[in-house]
Amino acid sequence: MHGEGDLGIVSWLIAHAREKGSAGYVGDGSNRWPAVHVADAGRMFRLAVEQAPAGSMFDGVGDEGVPIRDIAEVIGRHLGLPTASHPAEDFGFLGGILSVDQPASGALTCELLGWRPVGPGLLEDLDKGHCFTPDSRSN
Repeated sequence: MHGEGDLGIVSWLIAHAREKGSAGYVGDGSNRWPAVHVADAGRMFRLAVEQAPAGSMFDGVGDEGVPIRDIAEVIGRHLGLPTASHPAEDFGFLGGILSVDQPASGALTCELLGWRPVGPGLLEDLDKGHCFTPDSRSN
């Protein structure tokens, strides 16, 4: 999930890049990360509470799979750092997660709830720069 003031794992990747001196990814960086804007996620949760049968499960996905290298490139550009492949171990608890291709689809959620993500995609949101300011949230 991403949005101004709520960047989740991305804020950790930004802190990691600052610490290591390069915006990193694992392997060739082609593995993908699904994402959704926080406002879209909020609308999806509201629709699920209002319409879905108890016990239903939904994937709130706006971006079905953003390559981790693309995320690193935006981070590197905003921080003035190079991008580079890092060993999974460099990312601590995230290393295993960043090593796996994780595309996901919100198509069924859209169909069943009539939900449509309209917020900016992850890369567009990152390019706004709000997460790179000194007062931005970091984990």
